[in-house]
Amino acid sequence: MSFLWMLIVGGIIGWLAGLIMGRDIPGGVIGNIIAGIIGSWLGGVLLGSWGPKVSDFYFFPSLIGAVVLIFIVSLILRSTSGRSRS
Repeated sequence: MSFLWMLIVGGIIGWLAGLIMGRDIPGGVIGNIIAGIIGSWLGGVLLGSWGPKVSDFYFFPSLIGAVVLIFIVSLILRSTSGRSRS
């Protein structure tokens, strides 16, 4: 059951990060889940564990990590799409 909660909370964190950044995450729901889980790991590494905890995710570091991840991915996608048009 905890795996299911991890997927749900990861998806919500990824979705919220996409809303904050104003960008769609490639891959839809699966992309949101992946961005939320990887962003949670990244936020935990960079910011530690603080704030409310939901299903093994500390909400604020997870959200900030997901926003950073989406920003980096959008920069990479923008740079690769610009090269293919040349």
